[in-house]
Amino acid sequence: MRPRRALGAALLALLLGACAAPQTSQLLAEPPLALSARQFELAHTPYFAQEDYYCGPAVLAMALGSIGVPALPETLAGQVYLPGRLGSLQVEMLATARRQGVLPVVLPASLSALLREISAGNAVIVLQNLGLSWVPRWHYAVAIGYDLDRELILLRSGPDTRQELSLSTFERTWQRSQMWAFTVQRPGTLPVTATRDAVVQAAAAFERVNPPAAARANFSAALARWPDDFVLLLGLGNAAYRGGDFTAARTAFEAAARARPDSAAAWNNLSLTLLELGQLDAAWDAATRAGSLDSSFADAVAETVAAIRAARARR
Repeated sequence: MRPRRALGAALLALLLGACAAPQTSQLLAEPPLALSARQFELAHTPYFAQEDYYCGPAVLAMALGSIGVPALPETLAGQVYLPGRLGSLQVEMLATARRQGVLPVVLPASLSALLREISAGNAVIVLQNLGLSWVPRWHYAVAIGYDLDRELILLRSGPDTRQELSLSTFERTWQRSQMWAFTVQRPGTLPVTATRDAVVQAAAAFERVNPPAAARANFSAALARWPDDFVLLLGLGNAAYRGGDFTAARTAFEAAARARPDSAAAWNNLSLTLLELGQLDAAWDAATRAGSLDSSFADAVAETVAAIRAARARR
């Protein structure tokens, strides 16, 4: 190693050592009760070698393969890799995952949550900065295991099929991305640590590019965890409506209207669904209720009322 490079490496080591790793210390002192064991590894997770700047497509292919969705980095590269950036942005990683028919959910910024997901059987894509804050070297890896006794996390990372990295070092490199991480799930399953807001955002984005049945599965799974949630009920109703199941859509919109009686959107959506079911009087009542609640929704309600009048005229 040349003197200048040796000095740079020493400085980097010093800086890394000077940075605190508070979550590691807390986790080792009080491991989460939800962990299935002190050592755990998702050894079945596939591995793809990561060429220069292609860590995004490679780790996404690995994560997809871990849940039985076949994918190759070269196939995903055209969707996720940005040549001008020499890498893959977080938003592109999530969007590309959705286009494969899976639900990507961003996790809480927590080392404990990361280990709980691994323990639950979920490989986790993590974003690290292997450089410095002012000279970043961004890198995606897949967290596949941990060993609390040896204070290690196990990664599929770069050229390493099974990288053993100390938890404290990992935390420091992960902190520089605000501990950004996500899992990919088959429709109808959720990460064990996911927050309600993260799931709502993920399910709504998924619905825009995937079939209604898969979207319904996500909203149903979320409602099992957060019952009577207004936004989730609206999402479930919209997915059912888009799939032509107007009976299920009516049930969801009725529940949404009960949860938020002041929501013009819920009443208007219910009115449209009742119209599809041929229940014109009930549809009129729901539209009237919607029109009395929110003037900013007046144009949408007016279209619904016009559709009900046209249906009555045809009768």
